[in-house]
Amino acid sequence: MGIVIAVANQKGGVGKTTTAINLAASFAAAEVRSLLIDCDPQANSTGGLGFARDPERISTYHLLTAEASAGEAVISTELEGLSLIPSHKNLIGANIELVGAENREFRLRNALESVRAQFDFIVLDCPPALDLLTLNALVAADSVLVPMQAEYFALEGVSELLDTIERLRQSFNPGLEIEGVVLTMYDDRTNLAQQVTQELKRHFGNKLLETIIPRNIRLAEAPSYGKPALLYDVRSRGAESYIRLAKEIMHRRMNPVALGAATEITHAASATVPEQPEEIPNSTELKRVNES
Repeated sequence: MGIVIAVANQKGGVGKTTTAINLAASFAAAEVRSLLIDCDPQANSTGGLGFARDPERISTYHLLTAEASAGEAVISTELEGLSLIPSHKNLIGANIELVGAENREFRLRNALESVRAQFDFIVLDCPPALDLLTLNALVAADSVLVPMQAEYFALEGVSELLDTIERLRQSFNPGLEIEGVVLTMYDDRTNLAQQVTQELKRHFGNKLLETIIPRNIRLAEAPSYGKPALLYDVRSRGAESYIRLAKEIMHRRMNPVALGAATEITHAASATVPEQPEEIPNSTELKRVNES
C-alpha cells in the first residue's frame, strides 16, 4: 500500500505547494511510483504541473462528493512515474456541501483505497487553512510533512497545527504521525533563521528534517513554465534540495529491498531534464496564474 503524506500548514506562503510538487516529482525521478493530489481550491499544484484549471475535468471535488472514483481522476504528467489528481476552484464548495454529509471526514480516505496499491508515495497538497478539506487530507494520511519558514509567526502556526493533529489522532486517525518539519525559503545569513532553527531542534528533535530548502529563484520560476524544478533546472540548488528531501524520507520509510531497487535519484533526474528556457521570465510572468 502506498504511503500517504499530507503536506500541511495553515499558514500561507511557507512553500507548501512548492514542497508538494517537488517532493512528488523527486520520488518519481527515483523510479518510485508517485501520485500528487491537489486538495487546494486554488489549484496551484495543478497549474504548477502544466495543467489549466478545467471545470469539466474530474478533480478532487468529484472524489469528495462521490461523483467519481480516484482511478477516473488520475492523469499522467510530463514526468514519467508522476501522476496527478487535479483540483479546481469548485472544490471550495465541498466545504459547504459536505457539512451535513455522512462520514464527511473520511471521503478522501475512502476514495483513495482503490488506488493506494498502485503507488509507492501519495502526496497531498493541503489548502492553507484548517477546514474540512484539510481535515479530509489529514484523516486520509499516514503522516504529515510540515513546511515552515524560520520566523517567529511560523512557530506559532506550527503549534496550532500540532494541536489539531493530536485531536485528529484521538477522534479520526489514531495512526497519524508527524513525518517531519522541513525548513523552506531558508536564508542562513540571518540571525533569526539560525535562532528559530535551534528552537525547532530543541522542540522537535529528529522530527526536524536534516534537509533545508533554500531561497532559490529557479524554484520560483519553475511553476510559470508548468514544471517541477528538476525538469526546469535539475542543477539548481532548489531542485537538488528537494531531491535530498525525497532521499531522506525514502530512507526513513522504505524497506531496504525496495530502497535498493530505486534508481539513484540524481541520475534519473538528470536523464529527464530538458533544454533550459532561453529567457528568464520577468516579474509579471512569475506572478501569472494559469487561466481556467
